[in-house]
Parts: sequence; C-alpha cells; structure tokens
Amino acid sequence: MAETETPITLRRLLVSDVPAAMALEHELFGDEAWTEGMLRDELSAPTRHYVVAAEDGQVVGYGGLCVYDEEAFIQTIAVTAARQRRGIGRSLLLELIAESERRGARSLLLEVRADNVAAQALYAAHGFAPVGLRKGYYQPSGADAVVMMREGEGA
Repeated sequence: MAETETPITLRRLLVSDVPAAMALEHELFGDEAWTEGMLRDELSAPTRHYVVAAEDGQVVGYGGLCVYDEEAFIQTIAVTAARQRRGIGRSLLLELIAESERRGARSLLLEVRADNVAAQALYAAHGFAPVGLRKGYYQPSGADAVVMMREGEGA
C-alpha cells in the first residue's frame, strides 16, 4: 500500500518561525549555519522574501531571496534531511524564482556547495548554469561554492 504524503504548504516566514528555521540551519549546516541574528536581520529587510514549507503545521524547509533592482540572489534553501528528495526543495525554488520575476529581476544567482551535486542538478533543471567558483567560500570548512545564474526576461 502506498504511503499518503501530507501536502506541503508554502507561506511567508514569520518571526515566530525563526526557532524552527534555526533548528534546520543547525541540522543541515552545522558550524556553517547562520546565526539567529543574521536570519532576523534578513526578515526585516524590504529587499528580502523568505518562505517556509510546512507540513502538518511543522516547518520542514525554508528558502530566502534578496532582490536589488533587476538582480536577485537566492540566499538559502533548506529542507530537513528526513524530507529531502520529495519535491519540497523544488517547491521552494519555484516560489523564489516566481518572486524574483514578480519583482522584475532579469538575473537570478545563487551559490551552492561544489560537492552538492543533487542541488546543482535541481538548479540546472530550472535554468541555472554555472558561471563561477568561489574558492573556500563556506567557512569554517573551506568548501568551494559554485556560482550559478539564471538569466532572461523574468529570471
């Protein structure tokens, strides 16, 4: 018998979601996790757009976008390890792409760990192409980041 999936709801990330988002940060990124102060600062900036993916009221993922004029940056996409590879990251990505389009961005950039092949494949499937490499970008691990970009009318 097939297991029934609970539907995922995407909604704006609220200050009350910060503890759940921070739990994801620590679960997924360890020493490279953002601080709570960094995330709270992101939420207060008008150039930012943060959303959560919720399942049965529980935050299972979140993503963030920064838009300056015609250029946008995906700040982060995070999905709890127990719920990865079930389309949640794709849903978050599509929402961030749509928001960049609503805000008039012509290019959309992101950085992804060079060793995160699955994420790079997801981004490539949605029109992103590698355009650079940031050596030692992630700290304290020193892991490299691949810079990927999606261009065009309504990036």
